[in-house]
Amino acid sequence: MKNTIFLLCLFFSVQLFAQKHIKTGFEQNGGTSPYHEVIDYYKMLSKQYPEVYIQEMDETDSGKPLHMVIVDVDADFDLNRSRAKGKTIIMINNGIHPGEPDGIEASQMLVRDYVVSAKMKKALKDIVLVVIPIYNIGGALNRNSFTRANQNGPEKYGFRGNARNYDLNRDFIKADTKNALAFYEIYHLAKPDIFIDTHVSNGADYQYSITHLATQHNKIGGDMGAYIEGSFTPQLETLIAKKGSEITPYVNVFNQTPDSDGITQFMDYPRYSTGYTTLFNTLGFMIETHMLKPFNVRVKATYNFIASVIEIARKDGGKIRAMHKDNVPEPGSLYPVTWKLDSEKSREIGFKGYEGEMVASKVTGQQRIFYNRGKPFNRKIPYYNIYNPTKEVILPKAYIVPQGWHAVLNRLKVNDLTYSRLENDTTIEVESYKIVKYETSPSAYEGHYPHNSVEVDKLKTDVSFRAGDYVFYVDQPGGKYLVETLEPEATDSFFNWNFFDTILQQKEHFSPYVFEDIAWQLLEEKPELKELFEKKKSEDIKLAGSWHAQLSFIYMHSPYYEEAHMQYPIYRIVD
Repeated sequence: MKNTIFLLCLFFSVQLFAQKHIKTGFEQNGGTSPYHEVIDYYKMLSKQYPEVYIQEMDETDSGKPLHMVIVDVDADFDLNRSRAKGKTIIMINNGIHPGEPDGIEASQMLVRDYVVSAKMKKALKDIVLVVIPIYNIGGALNRNSFTRANQNGPEKYGFRGNARNYDLNRDFIKADTKNALAFYEIYHLAKPDIFIDTHVSNGADYQYSITHLATQHNKIGGDMGAYIEGSFTPQLETLIAKKGSEITPYVNVFNQTPDSDGITQFMDYPRYSTGYTTLFNTLGFMIETHMLKPFNVRVKATYNFIASVIEIARKDGGKIRAMHKDNVPEPGSLYPVTWKLDSEKSREIGFKGYEGEMVASKVTGQQRIFYNRGKPFNRKIPYYNIYNPTKEVILPKAYIVPQGWHAVLNRLKVNDLTYSRLENDTTIEVESYKIVKYETSPSAYEGHYPHNSVEVDKLKTDVSFRAGDYVFYVDQPGGKYLVETLEPEATDSFFNWNFFDTILQQKEHFSPYVFEDIAWQLLEEKPELKELFEKKKSEDIKLAGSWHAQLSFIYMHSPYYEEAHMQYPIYRIVD
């Protein structure tokens, strides 16, 4: 009996010692941990603490699964039940660029501290944390010491591109990677109220160890936009400063100091993580620690940021959850699909920078910028963060997606969009788009040659659909995702990402020597076509001087011209 008691006491002593000395790789050696050590660390935490749970999710391009870590003081890891209990869910995404490992290390320490400390654990009473330990696993496995030429440590780190060399922070709409599909699974399980994506910046030099890119408040709009701009961000800046890590909006300038013309808020289009989460009305922050600050300072700043967000969520969680649920698109209302910075409107913010000087380069002999750390300053600078819509659409009641467009349908389905399917072959009055103008990038961008500057003609017409075609209604929680991906003029639409390029190529053509007689007959039988043809020739010198262009004009205004050419194949139900 005595031996049993002794062994039990020894066991619990060892356990207590282990719990108090669970250290991350960063705490042990000042560097960033390899992928397998990070996963092993969370597995160890989950074994020792009932509040921590780790689960393998879908496979990534690396062949390894994405992991989801849940921290819940109730040890109830059903996220649907957590929402029903009224808990605020905060999701943290780390290692999207594994050469920027600050969040990977900060999250490990933060999860441990919040379950080890009784005081900190109380702060999670009404909060659940969902953590992706490392999102870009392929990049994390590609460790090196040279690809972050501008960065001050750690000694080794991962690479920006994933296992197929995609930048995952451009993949949230096009979803070319297994990583993105695995992320969707976690995101739509969590349905987070707050989302944080951790990064390291490579911009100008200044005194701050961390900057933030809040979800652009005009774009998310409504009460949530007003709250982000007027309440959440100011609270956050105050709290993190008290913790010793002052923060400022993201600095994105090139070859000049931030005080020369001020700084501009980054517009997080849907291709980016917080732009994507905005489509589901999640309050989002992308944080950028400053590359030139020591690694330990950056990790601490990231830790302080997440801890500050938790502190605000304790106080404002109910308000944030209500706004998260509230913003469902309303058919018939105007919805902006493109934006432009308002360069006439700014507000002053305090900024702690370094004086910039133009000096002769030792390499090129030409002028280069030099930040003089011996001359710090604290002055007011303009901050431009107002964006105005440049193009708006009237929201339809629903979109009809013919079943053949399976690549688009697959992405809509995995993004938790609800839909119905036509039970019979049906003719429906819809609005249709004809693509009349677009431009295409001349160089590759993340595996695509994206389109831009799209213009359409809209026509109300009867279209025959087949049994099994899909109907997606706009008034649902993912309605913004529908609009941003299915409206061809939207910045990150599926059209712009080349999902519909087959409609841009004509499949049938005419032989001039045959069509000459048909064209003459058409002009004889259709006086309105002849009148249009003669008018166009008188106005267009190029047309008047080209026999082939003239035949093409008649062909394109005849029944012989294929309807599918330039016909956008997604249709809008407006009544």
